Formats: sequence, structure tokens, C-alpha cells
Amino acid sequence: MAEQNIEITAYLKTFCGWSEGIRSIFRKYDLDFEEKDIIKNQAYRWEMEQKSGQPLSPCVIVNGEMLADVSGEEVEAYMTEKGLVGESSDTPDAPIDSACTDEQHAAMDAAARAGGNVKMID
Repeated sequence: MAEQNIEITAYLKTFCGWSEGIRSIFRKYDLDFEEKDIIKNQAYRWEMEQKSGQPLSPCVIVNGEMLADVSGEEVEAYMTEKGLVGESSDTPDAPIDSACTDEQHAAMDAAARAGGNVKMID
């Protein structure tokens, strides 16, 4: 891995296949990052939209560079291309290019119905 500091802020959802793919890449490379959960804190969603210029997540800022609406696969490719991480044959511990599972959708629905910040429309 490159010998430099990597500053990472990730705008992620609590339960989301795409978001878990991002987390998986950070675990794979043992990278510290600041996670901003856009479901639990709507101010983070607003912040993400202002910084990225669009409403889709996940969004990741790596050393000041915004990667908007990305997958774990795309984040890994970006960091490898920029020399921020070295090539690794380790397998991520979660899919890095996958949408939410039915179980993740059910968890989001249950949290919303229990009084979370997510609003569900029946």
C-alpha cells in the first residue's frame, strides 16, 4: 500500500447492498473512514447532495475527490488507479457491486415503521 494518509468520508445507508460493498472495500484494505449515515441523519443526506450535486448514494470523498453514486468495485478501482492502495488478491467479505437484498429492504422497512427517520409510503 502507498505510504500516505488517506482521508475518506463515506455517505452510506444503514442497510444497503451498495453501501455494504463500500464498507467491505474499506475492511479489505483496513482503511479508516468517517461514515455518515444518510438514513439515520437527514442532515448528512443534505450535505451529500450539496457536495455531490445529485441525490444518489453511496458517495465517497477520498482525499477531497468526490466519487458520486459509486459501488465498492468503483471505489477500489479508483484507489488502486491513484496508487492509494496496492493490488490485493484478498476477497472482500461482502459483494462490492450489488443492490440491496430483500432482507436489507425488510430491515429498512422495519426500522422506518418503528419510528426511524425513514418514511415509508404504503
